[in-house]
Amino acid sequence: MLHHLEIYVSNLKKSTEFWEWFLTKLGYHQFQKWDHGISWKYKSTYLVFVQVKEEFLTTPYHRCRVGLNHLAFQAQSRKQVDEMAFEIKEKGMKILYSERYPYAGGQNHYALYFEDPDRIKVEVVAPTEEVE
Repeated sequence: MLHHLEIYVSNLKKSTEFWEWFLTKLGYHQFQKWDHGISWKYKSTYLVFVQVKEEFLTTPYHRCRVGLNHLAFQAQSRKQVDEMAFEIKEKGMKILYSERYPYAGGQNHYALYFEDPDRIKVEVVAPTEEVE
């Protein structure tokens, strides 16, 4: 079981706006907040976002370097994945691999891919076997 994950961000305000919308849709609630960070919790796992210090802003994040490639979240249904895709388009955000949505991960993998303000790839995956 993952206890928590901490991510340093370049602009805490922008990241908070992005992640608050997304995580509350998935059932997370705000857990902690302080001058330079915020966290959201779901059951016993939480995600922490912290403003990076100015001295470390010169080298931007890139998922193809050593380190985190992407974060994948479990959606409740295919409908929830589709609703998020619609909202992302409405917000003017880019869907990754849009020409292959929702099967960019393969024919048996119903998912949405997009990026947060620091270009961290985010994936939302529908349950494999869905009961309607």
